[in-house]
Amino acid sequence: MNHVLRTSAASRDLPTISGSTKVCAVIGDPIAHSLSPAIHNAAFRSLNMNIVYVAFRVQESQLAAAIEGFKSLGALGINITMPHKSRVLRFLDRIDDTAQEIGAVNTVVRRSSKLHGYNTDGHAAVKALSDLESLSDRRAVILGAGGAAKAIAYQLSKIVETIVILNRTPSKGARLASKVTEWGEASSCSYALDKANLRREVAQANILINTLPVDVFPRFGKILIRERLAWRDMLVMDTNYEPKTDFLAKASVAGAKAIDGLEMLIEQAALSFKLWTGVNAPIAVMRRAAVEARARR
Repeated sequence: MNHVLRTSAASRDLPTISGSTKVCAVIGDPIAHSLSPAIHNAAFRSLNMNIVYVAFRVQESQLAAAIEGFKSLGALGINITMPHKSRVLRFLDRIDDTAQEIGAVNTVVRRSSKLHGYNTDGHAAVKALSDLESLSDRRAVILGAGGAAKAIAYQLSKIVETIVILNRTPSKGARLASKVTEWGEASSCSYALDKANLRREVAQANILINTLPVDVFPRFGKILIRERLAWRDMLVMDTNYEPKTDFLAKASVAGAKAIDGLEMLIEQAALSFKLWTGVNAPIAVMRRAAVEARARR
């Protein structure tokens, strides 16, 4: 594609910034913790692309100005992270059908003078889980009902048999369960996230996905381990890529196939990369950069 300009092989280790360098970015608040710059810049370097990826902290009150600024400056693409995934929709020119259904955007692509919004979170999570084992005809329990839960439930609704939502605010969980039955063939129900419901529903499931914040999940993770609810061949995903507990390690010891949110982040990055450049992402390079960047924390 014309916008993917190439530099000399000698410059692969460090990006060479010039007047023709294209810019991609991630915006959120906070944003300093993001691994995305390390992942994407490694990918651009490996393919000798004259593109640089940077992170910007954008407060809610400045979101409209930031998006207009990116449009005016000709940014190639933007990743959107918390807390802006839903709020950004009204500032974009076009919203992909999937993102519209979910009500959240995590990837923005600039085409001519228009900004197009997509949501790749669900695709990324399902791809990461599918790499462990087939998801067909399974019973999934999702902890939480926020943006990540919606994106994952949307994609899972077309594959699994049943999706159970456990959420601290029952009304929010009920709304998501209702949407699941509209989106796909899966049946769905929701319950309050408490010990009794957690014990009962997870005992019947063979997929468990946590989307609760990193500071909230440890309490429930301890219950899951203590009650031996992570069992052999269960698929377990914690969407946090810097979990604060040893839940996944203990689930693996129990025989579960467990992954954290790093694989989801990598798959999401690969999908964004393809949308921006039209080129297949170098997944192995991205994974290595993500692992190394996380290890340096």
